[in-house]
Amino acid sequence: MAHDPSLASLAPAVLVHLAFASAALVLGPVALWARKGSHGHRGFGYAWVTAMVGAALSAFFIRSSGSLQWAGFSPIHILAVVALVGVSSAIHAVVHRKIALHRRIMQRTYFAACVGAGLFTLLPGRYLGDLLWHHGLGLM
Repeated sequence: MAHDPSLASLAPAVLVHLAFASAALVLGPVALWARKGSHGHRGFGYAWVTAMVGAALSAFFIRSSGSLQWAGFSPIHILAVVALVGVSSAIHAVVHRKIALHRRIMQRTYFAACVGAGLFTLLPGRYLGDLLWHHGLGLM
């Protein structure tokens, strides 16, 4: 079933989540590839962490009505927990000057919680999936 492609058709919680998630997806590589220890790395890192926390927390206000859900939460909500644990663990690591661990956790958190979750959103039947496959490419 194809969704209405307009953003106006989305619930406010979904719009907030989409804004934070989009920002995190864009800011992540900038923070990861910036020269480590620079003002740019720190600034984009803080912005990315803010976007990740916003995306993760806002995800809990989006409920599922599908068959794979419990109390409105679906398996994709696990990625919100992964994001919160990853970001907080990475901050703990950098505060304790474990820079290599900080780097590893941030990279893994970006790929699991941003890229991995982003791929889930492109499945048919989900808003962005329908937007891409049905309205964008005309395939479904």
